[in-house]
Amino acid sequence: MDSKSNSELARLEQAARAAWLYYVAKNTQDEIAQKLEVSRQSAQRLVALAVSEGLIKVRLDHPIVKCMELGQQLTQAFNLLECEIVPSDPADDSSVHGLAQCGAGVLERYLKSEQPKTLAFGTGRALKACIDELPSMQCPQHKIVSLLGNMMLDGSASAFDIVVSMANRVQAKHYPMPLPVIATSVAEKQLLHTLASVKSIFELVKQADATFVGIGHMGAESPLLLDGFINQSQLTELINDNATGEIISWVYNQQGQLLEHSMNQLVMSSPLRIDSNKPVYGIAAGQHKVDAIFSALQGRLINSLITNEYTAERILAKLK
Repeated sequence: MDSKSNSELARLEQAARAAWLYYVAKNTQDEIAQKLEVSRQSAQRLVALAVSEGLIKVRLDHPIVKCMELGQQLTQAFNLLECEIVPSDPADDSSVHGLAQCGAGVLERYLKSEQPKTLAFGTGRALKACIDELPSMQCPQHKIVSLLGNMMLDGSASAFDIVVSMANRVQAKHYPMPLPVIATSVAEKQLLHTLASVKSIFELVKQADATFVGIGHMGAESPLLLDGFINQSQLTELINDNATGEIISWVYNQQGQLLEHSMNQLVMSSPLRIDSNKPVYGIAAGQHKVDAIFSALQGRLINSLITNEYTAERILAKLK
């Protein structure tokens, strides 16, 4: 298979997905067509391709099978709207490479829609990597909106801003949030949230057709600490207060509930969409992220997940 082109390999992967859905999950060809967003004839051809390429033996002989099984288990365990599991890099369980390609594929699906879509974005290394994988596109019908401020404490632009870089790549109308990530006081937060531009962005977030966020953990390499939003003593205090993770700077506990802590009183980000009926994708992986992802799933802070095999297995192990 090493000699095959990228397009041929992508076609084989699609065929493996179709074959798994048909032979293992017992889906009809109509159901496969719907899930893979192809015609019924294409679904038939994909299953036939899997047979002709020798992917069908006693079991489906393709690494994507294990990923799909893990995805199905997580979907059932947490009642997810969507779950994509990518193979893990044995040398780096937190590698964002596979996540980036998968996340970009999900994003493309929304961006290719002729119907106008509003997409909301957080920040994070994995999410930024997804944006970097996107091809150049012309999507003037869509709106891209930020869930959190694009300014650091000193007033400089955030190095992790997603909305502007994505808008430049896909030519969509974008709405960055002209705020610091963390306010210096509750009074400052209340004042800035009265700005008409901020209110408008918060309304767009409420209307978002899909939301994409990174998931931060509480530990030595916590994004809040590394980015200078909190210091080591504040991080220790949060951890002692049962903090497990953060999404767009909102800190939550092991049950996936927002922490009653002064930190959350200063967060300028859009409110989290808890138990939303629209997709809220969490994109993260790695051993240090397992607890944060698990808690976010439990609290319905996210209802869709893009992660890798290693992380999926350890999340499922926590249910036992």
